[in-house]
Amino acid sequence: MSTQDLVPSPVGPVDVEQAEAALVERYPRLVRIAYLVLPPTMGRSRRVLTAHALVQRALPRRRVPGPAVPEPRRPEDAVDPGYAYVRGEVLRQALVAGRPLRRLAVPRRAQLPPLLPQVWGLRLYPRAGGADELALDQLLSRLSGPARAAYVLRGLERQGDAEVLRVLASVGAEDPESALAELAGLEDGPEGEDPEAREEARAPRGGERPERVAEQAGPGRSRHATAPPPPEATAEATGGAIGDTGANAGTGPPPEAAPDGGPAGRRLSGASLLESAEFDPCTLQARPGDLLRRRQHGRAVLVGAAALLVCGTLLGLPGDGWGRNGAAAPSYARNPAAEAALDPAAVKRVGPAVWPGAVRRDFSVWPARGDLVGDAALLRRALAVWARPGGAVESSATPGTPVGPPMGPPQLLFAGRVDGTRVVLLHDGLRVVRYAEPVAGTAGAALDFARADAAEGPEAEAVVVSRADGNVRYLTAPWVTGASVRDLLMPGKEPWALGRDAHGVTDAVPSPALARECERWNTLQLEDDSGSRVLGDLGELLPARLLWGPPGAPVDATGREARAVWARTACQMSTVLGQGVRSVRAWRFARQTLPEGAGRAAWVCTRAETWRGTGPRVLAQFLPPDRKAPAALAARAQDAPACGVREPRVLAGALWQAPGGGWYVLAAGGPDVASVAVTGAVTARADGPALAAKAAAGTRAELSATLEDGRRMPALR
Repeated sequence: MSTQDLVPSPVGPVDVEQAEAALVERYPRLVRIAYLVLPPTMGRSRRVLTAHALVQRALPRRRVPGPAVPEPRRPEDAVDPGYAYVRGEVLRQALVAGRPLRRLAVPRRAQLPPLLPQVWGLRLYPRAGGADELALDQLLSRLSGPARAAYVLRGLERQGDAEVLRVLASVGAEDPESALAELAGLEDGPEGEDPEAREEARAPRGGERPERVAEQAGPGRSRHATAPPPPEATAEATGGAIGDTGANAGTGPPPEAAPDGGPAGRRLSGASLLESAEFDPCTLQARPGDLLRRRQHGRAVLVGAAALLVCGTLLGLPGDGWGRNGAAAPSYARNPAAEAALDPAAVKRVGPAVWPGAVRRDFSVWPARGDLVGDAALLRRALAVWARPGGAVESSATPGTPVGPPMGPPQLLFAGRVDGTRVVLLHDGLRVVRYAEPVAGTAGAALDFARADAAEGPEAEAVVVSRADGNVRYLTAPWVTGASVRDLLMPGKEPWALGRDAHGVTDAVPSPALARECERWNTLQLEDDSGSRVLGDLGELLPARLLWGPPGAPVDATGREARAVWARTACQMSTVLGQGVRSVRAWRFARQTLPEGAGRAAWVCTRAETWRGTGPRVLAQFLPPDRKAPAALAARAQDAPACGVREPRVLAGALWQAPGGGWYVLAAGGPDVASVAVTGAVTARADGPALAAKAAAGTRAELSATLEDGRRMPALR
């Protein structure tokens, strides 16, 4: 076989009208070709619908141009160009439909179930044939797609091997020669057939002449006559034998009747079987599908449609809409209590004359202040975002603070413009909520929650109203008479006055919570008719109250001794930023004389209490004799009762190097410690609340103390 034989034969230019005429005129034959080439494993009903779909999709959308330089015409090319083109497209799509689907590959259109035609409630099958048709169908199922196409071209289209190769190559079949070789392998008959029966079937019958399917002339083809072979050398192909590619068969008279009863008693040839009703997808029988499964699917569809209708109705209910609520998510509740909590007209407003006569000074007596307290649209957006924060809202909450909607109409504390934003402060008895949005639009809205239950007196004297550019502004209580700023790291420096506007909003103050380095630690010092107190910004809405003294009797950290100790321990408060801290108390629980005459050191316990009551943090710090040196962290603990009201004792230790180079294990406890002991790499014991034992660098030891009542107390860890 030469390379020229594999080139598809030219069919010339084809118009859409010409292709449509060929498709309509020979539609049954084209559908039969598609049905035979499709894999039998697809199922008869789907093969029928797919065959019709492939033929209907074979019509071109525009004129098909021919080759630039037409090739010489062959005798095999005397077929209608329109029919040749449509047949080629049908074969091409049928071969693609027979390919298996791969996991990562994008499926071709022919590999998917057809959209049209569709049959609902019925299954369509061609008419059932006999044993010969069944044997041929089994034979086709064993062949590959190109081999089935070659078999159909030989038997149904009466084409020789050369033209079969050209057609297969033109439709993109893989290795057309292998397809013919596959047919040649089955030429001796189906597997498992009795050899004697096959030889008997191959024996010539009286007056008959051999004519193989592959050697029959197709439309427009001429037979090349040769001398008729002798009768004893001829035989009729039986059982769908697949053709010999030798010399073309000659012409002659039709076969005569066989002695055993004529042609009706013989097995049909391959061409006759291919044209039988078994393989005619245009003459069909109808049967119902799986009725029980259809009933189950119908019920499932009805239930799904009802659920979809209900969900769509709920989502489309009329309401306030999303535009009025700014960045809030869609409404999810429609009950009177929830609606009342989101009504800006129902927000509580306390008058300015209430707090002077109040028994308690807390957030419940704060008057509503700010230049936007009458902006109902702003309050509506704030309440809606509080109840339903959308995905674009930057929300934050201190640990242990619930973030749900208010249980009823909240109290308005402030609504106004601060640092280029509109700010709303609300209080519901348990939480203080801050809503902020840009002056232009609602994009970039922020929502902050802080727990404030049982806040009274100094704990309810200030709320953070704005953070911008590393600075913080506070809204002070109406009973605050003065505000100033004190740097904890400079205890000898007097605080400087902090201005406030008519609504009680302070000027901007650099915040230590936003600083990267501990170069200064600004605190807010407020004055009222009961004295002064110091509040520290720890990155939350409510500043923490700074205290000094033992657990049972703390005072505000405004005295000289307290400021001196806080100046050396303030930087350690960075470990409790954003933890929902309510107050931070420092207590010097022990003093100790150091070995080698190094001076007198101090031990300080710092305890941070939270609004939620759990999760306190305890720090034990060692203050060397140098008053300018910062405190060294000796131990820390979480959720420990040490240094608190329930356990007003603490024991801590550290490895210390003397100025002379020697190393010592230092330990100290509270006033009621009778003795301190160290075990492990160093073993020592000392009466009293302090211990100093000679040790080596890197020594690790265990500390314990005995209280005056005989109980043992472990070290803080």
